[in-house]
Amino acid sequence: MKTIAFFNNKGGVGKTTLVYHLAWMFAEQGVKTLAVDLDPQANLTSMFLEEDRLVELWPDHLHPETILGAIQPILSGTGDVLSQPHVESISDVLGLIPGDLGLSRFEDKLSDAWPRCHNRDEAAFRVMTAFHRIVENAAKSSNAVLALVDVGPNLGAINRAALIASSRVVLPLAPDLFSLQGLKNLGPTLHEWRSVWSELRAKAPPMLSLPLGGMDAIGYVIMQHGLRDNRPVKAYQRWMDRIPEVYRQAVLDEDIDDVPTVVKDPYNLSLLKHYRSLMPMAMEARKPMFALRPADGAIGAHVDAVKDCFDDFLALAHRIADKAGIAV
Repeated sequence: MKTIAFFNNKGGVGKTTLVYHLAWMFAEQGVKTLAVDLDPQANLTSMFLEEDRLVELWPDHLHPETILGAIQPILSGTGDVLSQPHVESISDVLGLIPGDLGLSRFEDKLSDAWPRCHNRDEAAFRVMTAFHRIVENAAKSSNAVLALVDVGPNLGAINRAALIASSRVVLPLAPDLFSLQGLKNLGPTLHEWRSVWSELRAKAPPMLSLPLGGMDAIGYVIMQHGLRDNRPVKAYQRWMDRIPEVYRQAVLDEDIDDVPTVVKDPYNLSLLKHYRSLMPMAMEARKPMFALRPADGAIGAHVDAVKDCFDDFLALAHRIADKAGIAV
């Protein structure tokens, strides 16, 4: 199974929307897909599910059918992760590990476990590998071959564990100064987490399923850039032009003289437009933008926009599949 995290320590770049649409697109292409909501804000879950179902998943007591329920035995110190975590069925080829606002309670546990792994503490390794083993168990039970992981916009302990559980990383970016600064923070952090986890793996107890922690960055997606005459407006172009160089320096630890333009950059997976008119319609219809129909209000100019959206996400899914070794 391939596990791909979508990560940026800057919020508001459209990361959750990207994961939601790619999960649907991969499923549309027949890839058994698992969407994993490891963001304590649980926005991905609220995009997939109706409010009535959310009320059922998040009652006033225990939440056995969410990610919080799957880690509850570890959180309470009474056991290990669930061997059969709940997978919410979205379609025949798409499942969801629902998120939970209570997941933030796991942050302290993960922060404490990280240094204790250096002392070969088995309980600490069980904490650190909890997300990996939950996704692994869920994928087995649902026959998923691909897991797309949504995480929050920070460099905290929850995200560190989520990234360690991921073999690949895609970086959603906005064409602005903040995303460039985020890349400069994010790149060295990925290097550090990867290096330390590589050392810790040698100290782990036998018979415990361990992620490789490769978190290999396969590229970036530039989100929500404005267009005029099918070209980015100058305010966005200014920052987009700098992304290839900053990505190589900060994320890949490369320094080359001949940096390609963003359009020709092989690490640029996609330039996704801001589908302003489609997104509210899609949220109302509870479906991805590229699946909107006239009955949902997609008429007139919206019909062409829906087709363009489908083509854009299909191309992006194929680029990611090629980079990650996924058969589509």
